Amino acid sequence: MYRRDLNLLIALQVLLQENSVSKAAIRLNLSQSAMSRVLARLRQLLDDPLFIRQGAQLIPTERAISLGAALEQPLQNMGQLLTQQGFDPARCTTHFTLATTDYAMQTVLPFALPRIYREAPHIALEFVPLQHDNLLAQLTSEGCDMAICRPTAASAPLIHETLGLVGVSCLVSHHHPLANSELSIDDYLAYPHAMIAISDGVKQLLDNALEAYPPKKQILRAYHLESALAIVDTLPLIITVPADLAYLVAERHQLVIKPLPFEFKPFQYSLAWHPRSEHAAPQQWLRQVIQQECGHLMDSRIRTMGLG
Repeated sequence: MYRRDLNLLIALQVLLQENSVSKAAIRLNLSQSAMSRVLARLRQLLDDPLFIRQGAQLIPTERAISLGAALEQPLQNMGQLLTQQGFDPARCTTHFTLATTDYAMQTVLPFALPRIYREAPHIALEFVPLQHDNLLAQLTSEGCDMAICRPTAASAPLIHETLGLVGVSCLVSHHHPLANSELSIDDYLAYPHAMIAISDGVKQLLDNALEAYPPKKQILRAYHLESALAIVDTLPLIITVPADLAYLVAERHQLVIKPLPFEFKPFQYSLAWHPRSEHAAPQQWLRQVIQQECGHLMDSRIRTMGLG
């Protein structure tokens, strides 16, 4: 079948609709002689006269009528398949899988969800832990549609779109000895320390910034703040967190935000996807919403906190 010219089947359908070689030629943008040659090829291919001339009109044979009925739905389906359809998020039922860091899941994505589900109430979202060393596989063979992360290594052929900058801050309890004092580098290194929602790549950035100093007294590293809150009244803990997270939880948990007592530049966070998803309308829509909502949010937070 693959050796056959499938355009001939379209021509047969048009001939059946027009019952005229000249009219069919006009619709297919062919000369009348070229259309006659198409009809001759059809007759040879199908071993049937297909049409009997009766005056100026062509009368289809029983075989032609049968073929026309059988071809109508497949050709219509093929036409719809090959025609770019307008995407309507309100009718979308796609299941999206996003690989995310704990930082993004706690501080950025929740603020985009209301708009996402307002525009597309029938979609399903699944969030899976991002694996920095396995990101390419996650976005290809493991079925993730996109990822939100800080790029940590060369990741060709993945496409990255910057969402915004992320800073790092410290939190202490309101009864901490330093709650009302400026946090010095000596204090930072001396007090017991917790690191929350800091990925391996960002931890390395912090370690690099502190390489000239003695090691800090880190007693806890966790993905979520709750573990640090459980001991914040027991120990004079300094908690290092993404600045956005500090911004969100400080008042709720009676914590005091302190700037890092050493130079540390905010780092870029990005939305990443594989080129296989570049032109898929549902993914284009979701990427646009995330870029707009999360990008605006991150930009406004950086400016509010004076980190940008």
